[in-house]
Amino acid sequence: MQINITASELDLTEPLKKYIDTHIGSLSKYLKRFDGGLVRAEVEVARTTQHHRHGDVYYAEVNLTLPGKLLRATQEGGDVRECIDKVRDILQREIEKYKDQLER
Repeated sequence: MQINITASELDLTEPLKKYIDTHIGSLSKYLKRFDGGLVRAEVEVARTTQHHRHGDVYYAEVNLTLPGKLLRATQEGGDVRECIDKVRDILQREIEKYKDQLER
């Protein structure tokens, strides 16, 4: 799986980049039947505001391109790593639904 990461209003540090690669890359075990250069993940992480009354608000979005299907998940929260974990969980459920549809 090819993973492209972009960041807005947020420093994309090496540890954060590694975290995203590891956690979003873990979805590849569910996509073995599709992989062959056809699966691509577009990841965007951002800080939506710096003056929010509850502190920083982070945003994570992943667009997962599969053969014949685009899966998309977004999440907002107080910690960027937490947002990435929640997006991964959402995509995992969506992948399982998509695989069930293909098997029918």
